[in-house]
Amino acid sequence: MKNNYRHRLALASIFALFFTYNSPLFSQILPLKTISGTITDADGPLSGVNVLVKNTASGSISDLEGRYSLTASLNDTLVFTYLGYKPQEVAVGSNSIINVVMQADATALDQVVINAGYYKVSDREKTGSISRVIATEIEKQPVNNPLEALQGRMPGVDVVQTSGVAGGGFTVRIRGQSSILAGNEPLYIIDGLPYNSQSLGSQSASGLIIPGADISPLNAIDPNSIESIEVLKDADATAIYGSRGANGVVLITTKKGKEGKTRFTISSSSGIAHITRKIKLLNTEQYLTMRREAFANDGITEYPATAYDVNGTWDQKRYTDWQKNLIGGTARFRNLDAAISGGNENTQFRIDGRYLNETTVYPGDFNYDRVNLNSNLQHRSNDNRFQLGFTAGYTLEDNLLPGSDLSGVALRLAPNAPALHTENGALNWENSTWTNPLAQLAGAYNNTTKTLIGSTVLQYELLKNLDLKVQMGYRSTNFESNNQIPHTIYDPAYGLDSSVSQSYLHTGTHTSFITEPQINWTLKRENHSWDVLLGATFQSQKTDQLTLLGYGFANNGFLENLSAANTLIILNEDSYQYKYQSFFARVNYAFKKHLYFNLTGRRDGSSRFSNSNRYGNFGAIGAAWIFSEQLNIPWLNFGKLRGSYGITGNDQIADYQYLQNYSLVDHSYDGNIGLEPARIYNPNYQWEQNEKREVALELGFFNGALELSTAYYNNRSSNQLIDYSLPATTGFPSIQANLDAIVENSGFEFELLGRMVHKDHFKWTSSLNLSLPKNKLVAFPGLENSTYSNQFVIGEPLNILKLYNLTGVNPETGLYEFEDYNEDGAITGTEDRQYLADLTPKILAGISNSMEYHNWSFNLFLQYVKKDALNEYFGTEPPGTMANQPTGVLDRWQATGDNAPIQQYTTGLNDAAYTAYSRFSQSNGIISDASFLRLKSLSISYNLPLANTKTSTCKVSLMGQNLFTFTNFNGGDPEQTKGFLPPLRRISLQVQFQI
Repeated sequence: MKNNYRHRLALASIFALFFTYNSPLFSQILPLKTISGTITDADGPLSGVNVLVKNTASGSISDLEGRYSLTASLNDTLVFTYLGYKPQEVAVGSNSIINVVMQADATALDQVVINAGYYKVSDREKTGSISRVIATEIEKQPVNNPLEALQGRMPGVDVVQTSGVAGGGFTVRIRGQSSILAGNEPLYIIDGLPYNSQSLGSQSASGLIIPGADISPLNAIDPNSIESIEVLKDADATAIYGSRGANGVVLITTKKGKEGKTRFTISSSSGIAHITRKIKLLNTEQYLTMRREAFANDGITEYPATAYDVNGTWDQKRYTDWQKNLIGGTARFRNLDAAISGGNENTQFRIDGRYLNETTVYPGDFNYDRVNLNSNLQHRSNDNRFQLGFTAGYTLEDNLLPGSDLSGVALRLAPNAPALHTENGALNWENSTWTNPLAQLAGAYNNTTKTLIGSTVLQYELLKNLDLKVQMGYRSTNFESNNQIPHTIYDPAYGLDSSVSQSYLHTGTHTSFITEPQINWTLKRENHSWDVLLGATFQSQKTDQLTLLGYGFANNGFLENLSAANTLIILNEDSYQYKYQSFFARVNYAFKKHLYFNLTGRRDGSSRFSNSNRYGNFGAIGAAWIFSEQLNIPWLNFGKLRGSYGITGNDQIADYQYLQNYSLVDHSYDGNIGLEPARIYNPNYQWEQNEKREVALELGFFNGALELSTAYYNNRSSNQLIDYSLPATTGFPSIQANLDAIVENSGFEFELLGRMVHKDHFKWTSSLNLSLPKNKLVAFPGLENSTYSNQFVIGEPLNILKLYNLTGVNPETGLYEFEDYNEDGAITGTEDRQYLADLTPKILAGISNSMEYHNWSFNLFLQYVKKDALNEYFGTEPPGTMANQPTGVLDRWQATGDNAPIQQYTTGLNDAAYTAYSRFSQSNGIISDASFLRLKSLSISYNLPLANTKTSTCKVSLMGQNLFTFTNFNGGDPEQTKGFLPPLRRISLQVQFQI
């Protein structure tokens, strides 16, 4: 009934902009009379309530005392609507006085409680910029890492997956890159406990299979155990975390038990995964044509003995799609989840667990196994003065992968290269004419991670409205990886044995303790309310890492035991300790539920600075004014103007940089291991600072049927912490120091939510988020004379490349030509690499549609990104060499006078052509538009009631992730890290039982 009203009201409101309420258009046939009354809620009179005569635009709005008055006929019905409350309809009849008590709506802004870190706030009353994704959105995506569930769903939050292999990492940027060289990672908080996002991986052990050895620690968090993820963005929202929140804060809240009967939930899912896109490469005929033409261009008439692809050694009619053979397999995954929860009024509990197994798209038997176990206990005393919360989680991960990613090999191999296996099934080395790519699979990379996380919250009401609270947390992560390189990866013709076999062993441990005592005082009066929070943070964490290389073994069976190696080398041994101490305060004031002020301050101390600069002071102020209640606009049910300003810090640099450091030397002196200075003492550098500003407007129309939020932000990061290079005469390579450089991030963010249909048996909700970010280096004193002059440009974004400007192919010579910026008549190095390629995203957007019809539900989400990226020519050899090429090279120069985008082919023996291509690989020719629209997720579900009860259900869901990508980009997947596996397309079928 209220939904029919909503649509009629929307139409009537449009006419209300042009006609007065007493227009004859809405006149009644029956006699009119005056209706008046008072509107209240549980706290007293309620002002700003919309009162309309149903199916008309005639109405009124209650005043500060809750009173209203209007005219209506006996047959009319009055509709009372107010944001945060359920709409009510009352028939007029013979009544002249109609008093109404409004009931709070559990789905309204007032009742949507958002986790803001140390405190919670309703969506209506928040003064900061906080975006939110809830469990129902996460559960509809077949993802293994919670960060993947955020992609495209929040304005100002850019999440990019670095690899499609299980256990890989993610790059997360909240409102851009603020720091030039210090860390730009956000702060992760899981159930109130800071969660270090530093990867424990080693580049030497895993860098060939996982880009940058970036193994995301958040792989240990089960997405299905998450209740909500909030992202804090502006100064007002992040200042409570001080320096730790300089790059934004990601708050992850796990599911808790609820009062009621014990519920048991079990679900099982299985699915398949493939790479999203392939690069279009030459087939055998096209490839051989290229090779033969290259030899002809270079004046070679007799093919060399090593040109196996064209001299007849290899079958010239053979064709293999190496992308399909090496990375085009089908990965299979399966999940088993179980949870039990319940409790009474005083105590609630929840225990859940998950088992995950996923194979890879590579040939061979590789898989990722993970076991999660989470528990939560909430208790309160009978008098509600004492509260206890306990959360614990344990995760065991075992990831077996190839020793190196085969994606790059799949792009380079000639399409007529030999078969992978001989007739008897052995690896085919084709008389030592090639390196069989499957030989790499004889080696393997394996890592095992054990993560334990726990937190306890104790709260006691000391006096009325005065609470004491202490939160304690502990996290322990043990990581061990082994990369085995047996001699069997080499051609047997070399005659090698296990004396050349190698094994890398890398171990890493991370432990963290935190204690946070807090005092919270609240006071409410008729028109005023105060909320004061005082607290402190004491945190200590330690990280140890060790990387060993064992070389030479009696046989390959000992590769897992480095003590069996003939030679053992310590590649890296590090131990870091970090201590953090701070004191914070928050004061929130509200006046008549219309005006809100939030003042936050924090004093942080970090062990990464010397005693003289250890502490920094940071803070913010936020304000909000809900103006809609003072306006007499029936179709505008909510309007809020908010803004914030503040300064946060950043200490995301390595530990001990202010101390004079020494490193071990490879040789000994007088029988002793020597030391040499590695870093000069510098106690003077200070906190990096980030100054943030924001102004936003939030609107609600037609009783919440349409919601719009618009925000503009401007952040400036100064006092940049950089590793400043020193002259060689000082004896030190660099020094940690502050630079008076300024980086600016600004932009607009939009969120639009439409509840299109909201009937009893059919609901349709649609939403849009849009970000228009800009990044700029505002100042960098002495940039021209620094080592960063070829990396940054004042007035341009940080994520740029300085390249040659390709002007085309010379029709006479058939070679690439480039712009001579300094006009010296020659194309030289940095002087002519002045073309700026900006790889920063220009537009980030997400579109969501959710429908429910009876027991069916349908959800569709589209992600859009506008950006440039490195294309298919990045990292390639000149067309004509013994390596496959993208099909775009077919449009090449062949004879004098030709106008073509690709220069003449060469085998590499034409010095001029090779040099021209070398410059091409450093030009804007390797940059293309990589904008894309991706069907990010799609799910269809059906709820089947069991045993004729409403509480027992069976839910069947078909889900997909990264299903389709619409783009003109020719470099594979637009978000793919070059040389590594792209994100995978996933399709999953899930069955869930709840009893």
